[in-house]
Amino acid sequence: MTAPPGTRLLGTDAAAIEAAAQCLAAGGLVAFPTETVYGLGADAADSRAVARLYEAKGRPAFNPLIAHVTDVGAARKLARFDADAGRLAEEFWPGPLTLVLPKAEGCPIAELATAGLDTVAVRVPRHAVAQNILAAFGKPIVAPSANRSGHVSPTQTAHVLADLRGRVDLIVDGGATPVGIESSIVACIGEPALLRPGGVPREAIERALGRPLAQPPRPVDATAGSAAPAAPGMLAAHYAPRTPLRLDAGGVAPGEALLAFGPRLAAGADRAARVLNLSPGGDLIEAAANLFSHLRSLDAAAAPCIAVMPVPHSGLGEAINDRLQRARRGATP
Repeated sequence: MTAPPGTRLLGTDAAAIEAAAQCLAAGGLVAFPTETVYGLGADAADSRAVARLYEAKGRPAFNPLIAHVTDVGAARKLARFDADAGRLAEEFWPGPLTLVLPKAEGCPIAELATAGLDTVAVRVPRHAVAQNILAAFGKPIVAPSANRSGHVSPTQTAHVLADLRGRVDLIVDGGATPVGIESSIVACIGEPALLRPGGVPREAIERALGRPLAQPPRPVDATAGSAAPAAPGMLAAHYAPRTPLRLDAGGVAPGEALLAFGPRLAAGADRAARVLNLSPGGDLIEAAANLFSHLRSLDAAAAPCIAVMPVPHSGLGEAINDRLQRARRGATP
């Protein structure tokens, strides 16, 4: 794949990792894979770099960012952990879980990255490339999804190029991301609450805690003058293709595209402009990994609508349905 002018596209060898670290140190923007989706990285302590990241994504500055670090020890320099947070970190880090915690004294994360809140979102990624870049850079990296704000999240380098062509300094191409859906976000400020379902199912988090999660705040409607979100990923309209979505579709109108799930296709699938199946076998892990890539492909079919078959709400299905609901609200025909 050829990178656009002004953007370097590298592999994942030692020279590429060092180039990424040097780019970040110089205030640059680096897209790289995590186990969830591709992130757009910047030095978390550099306000100018963070401002450039917001501009590149077109992301509203009231929407805070997740700081990525190598391990729990590094996270404790940014945030204060209570017993619940410590238990979740021990169980799920490194992995697709973000914790929203009170800032530690002297927290170095730029105020712009935390949207002026007294909390900070922190994650320890599991992906080897992300870990290598963090280790080479030696400091926290903020890394929201490497796409235009509100659009479908990127799970391949081609998706990053489609959204951020000419806006990013360097892309580290690590292939398709294995989880394919963003991290779960849990706030540990008082009773733990699930702010965003994601790569760790609610049931697993509640088992680790030994009790149910508290009710989260409502998603924020950025157009309705609501308060700023308490954490990343809480905008009501997000992850959206241009094509409108019709959810829980039992049938397909002629010319519609179909996002299917399971072994039996919706009635009228033979009349669809294009059909992609999240998982022919009904596997929610496979469905999560395919979600954003399939949405982007069906969006390119130029159909008047994407009909989406029902997906179970259990396990990772909660996160899949969350993204589909937000995509439906955010789609702009």
